[in-house]
Amino acid sequence: MPVSGTEAAAGTPPRHGPAELVTVAEHRRACLDLVQPLAPLEASLLDALGCVLAEDVVATRPLPAFDNSAMDGYAVRVADVAEATPASPVRLPVVADLAAGSAESMRLAPGSAVRIMTGAPVPPNTGAVVPVEWTDGGVASVEVRHCPAEGQHIRRAGEDAAAGVVVVEAGTRLQPRHVAVLAAVGRARVRVRPRPRVVVISTGSEVVEPGQSLGPGQLHDANGFGLTAAALDLGAQAYRVGVVRDDPAELRRTLEDQLVRADVIVTSGGVSAGAYDVVKEVLHRTGSVGFCGVAMQPGMPQGAGTLGEDRTPLLALPGNPVSAFVSFEVFVRPVLRRLLGEDPEAPDPQRPRVRALAAAAWRSPAGKEQYVRARWWRDGDGALRVEPVSGAGSHLVTALARADCLAVVPVGVDGVEVGDEVECVLLGPAA
Repeated sequence: MPVSGTEAAAGTPPRHGPAELVTVAEHRRACLDLVQPLAPLEASLLDALGCVLAEDVVATRPLPAFDNSAMDGYAVRVADVAEATPASPVRLPVVADLAAGSAESMRLAPGSAVRIMTGAPVPPNTGAVVPVEWTDGGVASVEVRHCPAEGQHIRRAGEDAAAGVVVVEAGTRLQPRHVAVLAAVGRARVRVRPRPRVVVISTGSEVVEPGQSLGPGQLHDANGFGLTAAALDLGAQAYRVGVVRDDPAELRRTLEDQLVRADVIVTSGGVSAGAYDVVKEVLHRTGSVGFCGVAMQPGMPQGAGTLGEDRTPLLALPGNPVSAFVSFEVFVRPVLRRLLGEDPEAPDPQRPRVRALAAAAWRSPAGKEQYVRARWWRDGDGALRVEPVSGAGSHLVTALARADCLAVVPVGVDGVEVGDEVECVLLGPAA
């Protein structure tokens, strides 16, 4: 279906008049209602890295599968070396060598030892493994200088995981440590939610590519690169489309071209009430994308809805770089987490929240939820502190590089004083 039409789609976010503002929670819910987790598919282990597991993975056999040596040393019966001391060592004949991967089946005769390597299966009647450091390292015979405890330095079958135990749960975002476990239990492929395909489109005739010289009134495309990087960082497949001018026909063609490879489209710019806000102009005509003002600073103008026969979700963000960045964190990030198969209402491990004491005072618009670029630290007493790194202007983009959190001031609070407790969304793992 072309990006045109007048019939409203079911589930379209409501439109609001210029004086009406919806809450952050209401708009986030409208955005989340547009998507469901992507259907699972099978992937190889390395391709599954960063994806969300869509099945419980169960150990089909004990892990480890057999008793094996935890050390390079000698398999012995404990009774045979019970009297061993450095001053009075016990000497035993070495009757065999067992390397890791050995399939040899043998029993350990009383009064003998078997030289054994780490990971090799221990003879079934072995009492313990004597580390090579406790011996003279003999080949034909070995001098044992310390007596091990019964079972010492033997890894027992199933001590890591018994057969039938879930080793990685559905809903886990797979990290390298999970991939190692999946391989250890013999899985070559697993069912995962695929990475959502995110198409990022910047709009504006004044926006040019980085690397190009700026003409009068022009600026470089910070949004396209920043939003694409944010989607990639979250684990999506992200595609940045070149800047689209303020031309309705060009924007319409671009949207139609991109629908085939998008699970979600994110635009920036063109959503305010200006004469050249083409995103709003074009998408209003589809009848399936709604626009509203959200009671937040920065990022008040927002749009959300669907396009095309497959009802591809589209999130339209404001054009100021800080507004676009905050809008991604508040609205796009939860949408991508749901597509990935995570619960967007659950804590985001990549965006921990802490409460910190304000180290500086600042003003906040009482009727809006404020997101302040800030930095946080732990003082000498262990208390968390936070302070803004710039003013409130949504064009002050360089402060993003210095910020390591967003300080959130709720609706109804018109200012923060030194010592007030503030909730902070960390833009990285907690230190």
